[in-house]
Amino acid sequence: PKSIVAADIMAKRLITLYPEMDVFKGIEILVKNRISGAPVVDREYHLLGVFSEKHCMQVLIDAAYEGLPTNQVGAFMDDDPQTISEDTGLLVMAQVFLLTPRRRLPVVKDNRLIGQVSRRDVIKAASKLLSTAPSRGNPLLYLSALHDMNNTPNVR
Repeated sequence: PKSIVAADIMAKRLITLYPEMDVFKGIEILVKNRISGAPVVDREYHLLGVFSEKHCMQVLIDAAYEGLPTNQVGAFMDDDPQTISEDTGLLVMAQVFLLTPRRRLPVVKDNRLIGQVSRRDVIKAASKLLSTAPSRGNPLLYLSALHDMNNTPNVR
């Protein structure tokens, strides 16, 4: 079986935010684009964090109860997001999604954001893989053959 890696399934055209962006503008971008989160990058596309729906809830709570000490996206983002490399295997990505609450994994190369893999991307790739598995026998055995090819995690 062919090994599927992050580079094969990642989205490359991403909606990104900047740390100095107004947090309400960031929320508006998420809502307008119907996405649950977006990477936060600097002008050179270095990944600085992720701003998600969960962070939007924190903005609402802080604004209602404490007043906002700042209104910049950078103050609310997760500044230590879990990342993967472009050669991270399908089963490793599935395991990360299974064991963490992450909905998306930024793909980085040389500390720069080059793409993003979502839970749905992994599910779609696995479904396609299973639909092309040899018809005889259990298609899950086909997945287990991938395990040996993809058992070296490249996550941070």
